[in-house]
Amino acid sequence: MPSDLSFELYWSFRSPYSYLATGRYVDLVARYDVACDVRPVYPIAIRDPEFFDRVNPMWPPYLLRDTVRIAQMNDIPYGWPRPDPVVQQLGVGIAKEQPYIHRLTRLGVAAVERGRGLAFIDEVSRMIWSGEIENWHEGDHLSRAAEAAGLDLAELDAAIEADPQHFEDAIEANQKAHAAAGHWGVPTAVFRGEPFFGQDRIDHLVWRLEQHGLSLRS
Repeated sequence: MPSDLSFELYWSFRSPYSYLATGRYVDLVARYDVACDVRPVYPIAIRDPEFFDRVNPMWPPYLLRDTVRIAQMNDIPYGWPRPDPVVQQLGVGIAKEQPYIHRLTRLGVAAVERGRGLAFIDEVSRMIWSGEIENWHEGDHLSRAAEAAGLDLAELDAAIEADPQHFEDAIEANQKAHAAAGHWGVPTAVFRGEPFFGQDRIDHLVWRLEQHGLSLRS
């Protein structure tokens, strides 16, 4: 059976659906002989700041209801982040100053480059989205999450500070590849050019991987 199966995972630190899917992707990689190439992207609010001006007003409250339901059904700790990774005010829009999401996404790229991308998004998204930590951006919360993923936050920050454009270029490349694969939302897994959008399409991804020889890890 092939041992070189892999898929890309386009993922955002601001997406509740990305968070709700991450544990299943971790389990998938732990159980099966497959690699997950994490591709951090900016959330739609950053890529398209006018998106929420155009969206149907019924969508945000439905999103909140739906994500709470998914978390409850799957026994996943969940609460809207405090603070939100994207600074956004109702009726005002997306703030020009974004102190959180740029750093988080660049850190995600740095983690990927050190071979710890999936572990990093797993630890950090639980810290942000579990509802158990308020002011996740303060104190040692982020450094402890990085450490749990096998990384040193200070080293990651130093690498980003030394060459921020490198990380912005990587994020932009991820976003272009995401669009080229045929979708714009997250989480989107892509296997051999075929996109699987949403936390409810992981079973479909596994089914497709099985057609290509997916096997349990020995």
